[in-house]
Order: sequence, then C-alpha cells, then structure tokens
Amino acid sequence: MKVIGVVGMPASGKGEFSRIAQEMGIPVIVMGDMVRKAVREAGLEPNDTNFGATANRLRAEQGMDAIARLCVPEIQHQSAPLVLVDGIRGDTEVSLFRRNFPGFTLISIESSFEKRLARIAVRARSDDFMTADALHNRDERERGWGLGNALREADIHLKNEGTLADFSDAVQLLLAQLRGDP
Repeated sequence: MKVIGVVGMPASGKGEFSRIAQEMGIPVIVMGDMVRKAVREAGLEPNDTNFGATANRLRAEQGMDAIARLCVPEIQHQSAPLVLVDGIRGDTEVSLFRRNFPGFTLISIESSFEKRLARIAVRARSDDFMTADALHNRDERERGWGLGNALREADIHLKNEGTLADFSDAVQLLLAQLRGDP
C-alpha cells in the first residue's frame, strides 16, 4: 500500500483534493476528523475555537504527532493500493508517517491568502470564520504546529490559484499517476 499525505494552509484546497480522491475510489483518512471526534466526545460546540483548543490539548498532552498517531491504525486498516491522509499540520506528523509508511509522499496545496479567504466566505463550514484577521490567526496557530516546516518538506507542490475545474483536472492527473494508472 502506498500512502500519500496532503498539507496546506487553511482553505488551500485540501478538502477538494480529498473529495476528488474519494470520487476516484481512494480511501481518505482525515486528520481533522480525529479532532472533531474528540470535540464531540468532550461535549463541546463544533467551532474553530474548540477545534483549535482540542488540537492544542492533544498535542500538549501526547506530543506534536498525537493526531497523526490516531490515524496510523485507520490507515493500516485499509486494503487499497493507495491511501490519502488529509490535513497534515506539522513536520512531526510527516516524520511519523514516513517512519510508518515507507515511500510516503507528501503533497502541498499552495494558494494565496486572498484566494483562501474568498473560499472561506462561500464554503460555510462550522469551523470557518469570515475575516482576514481570523484567517491570519488560524494561519499563525497552525504554523505553531510546524505547518511551515511540513509545507517545505513536501515532495510535490500543487498550485491552486485558478478555477475549480483546473484544480480538479490537475488533482485527477496527479492521483492517477501516483496510483499507477495506465
């Protein structure tokens, strides 16, 4: 089994990348789902503040790769030839995946601040926010988890500055190549 991971700043296109992978039949393990589960189990309201606080607590109590460690058994349970991990936030998580899955490939999704802010305004997720200051704050929180280092460690860099159709085409081509499609 080949394991790939996707990393990017908030609203860069990681979710869209994962949606396309799922449509292609590639199993997707979403790291954020581990945090959302912890928020639900704690009886907290599902919002950006509680997601961030829970992710920080897990990392403080169990190490910066805590959320990645929760994903490893989920990945190992898969039987597909290619599995995607969505939502990597730090270099310690990348290291854990590289140790556990030889040949692990990290893909960064790169998008400008302006494009990301515009996407947030239309996607309407419960953990979203609508101001540039809030996005700057979230960017800084995630950089504190090692996101900048993880972005630099990427094996493949994919730009997401154009149309959704252009991005979708690029993702489909890349995933087909990684899966070894003829």
